[in-house]
Amino acid sequence: MSVEQKFIFESLQDSETIRQFLSALVDGFESGAINLSTNGDQIELTPKGLLNFSVKAKRKSDSNKISIKIAWKESCEGNNPENKTLTVYS
Repeated sequence: MSVEQKFIFESLQDSETIRQFLSALVDGFESGAINLSTNGDQIELTPKGLLNFSVKAKRKSDSNKISIKIAWKESCEGNNPENKTLTVYS
């Protein structure tokens, strides 16, 4: 059974600080490891293979929002599609 880890960080930041964070995130994708930490809370993610990617943008009155979601599953040797076979019995 896997253990769930959560990392949550919310704050007000200026656009330059957010740009620096996004740049560090890009570096993490390039290196294959993304490390996030704040106040003793830490998580390391290792994105590999195909990733689900979605972007949503919304403007309502004077409120604006951009949501970026990137998701993937850790690959396991037993879950490799090339190693699976289908047998049909009748």
